[in-house]
Amino acid sequence: MSQDRLIIFDTTLRDGEQSPGASMTKDEKVRIAKTLEKMRVDVIEAGFPIASSGDFESVQAVANAVRESRVCGLARALEADIARAGEALKGANAGRIHTFIATSPVHMERKLRMTPDQVVEQAVWAVKRARDFTDDVEFSAEDAGRSDLDFLCRVFEAVIEAGARTINVPDTVGYNLPTQFGETLHRVLERVPNADRAVFSVHCHNDLGLAVANSLAAVMNGARQVECTINGLGERAGNASLEEIVMAVRTRQDIFSCDTGLDTTQIVLCSKLVSNITGFPVQPNKAIVGANAFAHESGIHQDGVLKHRETYEIMRAQDVGWTQNRMVLGKHSGRNAFRSRLVELGIEFESEAELNAAFARFKDLADKKHEVFDEDLQALVTEKGIEAENERVSLVSLRVVSETGETPYADVTLSIDGEECSMSAAGGGPVDAAYKAIESLLDIGADLKLYSVNSITSGTDSQGEVTVRLERGGRLVNGQGADTDIVIASAKAYINGCNKLMETAQRAHPQVADV
Repeated sequence: MSQDRLIIFDTTLRDGEQSPGASMTKDEKVRIAKTLEKMRVDVIEAGFPIASSGDFESVQAVANAVRESRVCGLARALEADIARAGEALKGANAGRIHTFIATSPVHMERKLRMTPDQVVEQAVWAVKRARDFTDDVEFSAEDAGRSDLDFLCRVFEAVIEAGARTINVPDTVGYNLPTQFGETLHRVLERVPNADRAVFSVHCHNDLGLAVANSLAAVMNGARQVECTINGLGERAGNASLEEIVMAVRTRQDIFSCDTGLDTTQIVLCSKLVSNITGFPVQPNKAIVGANAFAHESGIHQDGVLKHRETYEIMRAQDVGWTQNRMVLGKHSGRNAFRSRLVELGIEFESEAELNAAFARFKDLADKKHEVFDEDLQALVTEKGIEAENERVSLVSLRVVSETGETPYADVTLSIDGEECSMSAAGGGPVDAAYKAIESLLDIGADLKLYSVNSITSGTDSQGEVTVRLERGGRLVNGQGADTDIVIASAKAYINGCNKLMETAQRAHPQVADV
């Protein structure tokens, strides 16, 4: 049986970032992109260049940093979008412009206010314009899952003729069922006369919990590119999970006539990095990358695995990176070991000064806990990146008092635009008291929508990673902080979120088209 190549198109940096509060800095995007490149992901969708100057700079930075994977920028079927994407991708070793327009009746009538003929004309124009910048153009029919099949075939035939090399069939709102979606791919490939001149792709959302199932059904019916994200991160209920797609295809080679070229041993490392940067923890029972994915508590299961692993395990934990040998650092570790391990984690420093500052923070952490693990290092570098991006407010000192029978209170000192200010407040607990003191100092008027605590590693000396979600005036942001003291981590997270709310620049939403 011949083996086709299944192209993996990762959109963690673009669609994944559209999760409320999941914004990433330019440096964080580059770190993730280089990890995806190490995993041998085929295509990395780095962002939506027209959305903001920050998005443009991030796509540009990823395009300049990544050499092995293809780097892609998203663009609506508009002149400004396509030109901006082409400019951002100039430095790419291999670049792709991904242009899209909606094709479902509800989108064409209510959002675009365009006739079907106008949509076809605009789609063809967009592909031809994108070809002025690169010969690798992908066309996406937004809301294809609710589009008329005859019209989809008409659009696809026209854009392939115009030069599109990849045709994406997205289930934008997560509406389809696997059998239905697989049949859609089968019929499109059968009916579009020039289908053999393009790779057909799918991009499924998880609103009904079927993103992975729909993607796999499409692959079984001829799709040869899947658009997905690390940890299933994405808008609303998320996207198809890269790790689940890749390992389902790899594990069931008796069913699939294709496979990816990914180095799957990098999956867990990449999952932890994305979780750490975005502040979206991975649930313990998450397939492939959850802490319990290869854990067995049942006596029957334990007995079976001890006798023969395949009795209850269909994959090897080490194949996805769970049992990689890793260097555990401590307070006696030197700069060379520290630098070497960070390079292995995809973290490099631009100067000796940056390395020295990071090493000093590492030594401070090593004094607080006996062993420093990879997750600690990632949190340490990520937190410093957060502080560097948001310099208006920082934590100077925090003192809390909490005892049985007494009302907890907190004394907080912040540096606000370079000036130190202090405040005391009482609360229902030490964290609540600290937050009330911080809010009194900043007077931001933020509404706390989520407070989440996650242990970065095991043990009572583990760093606690705190994620908060704040809302003000309809804008949602995530704040993140880490420390061996959970109250301090909580204060850092809240301050980080407040800093983001104080930023004036806001990112445009890629799905808002003004054609």
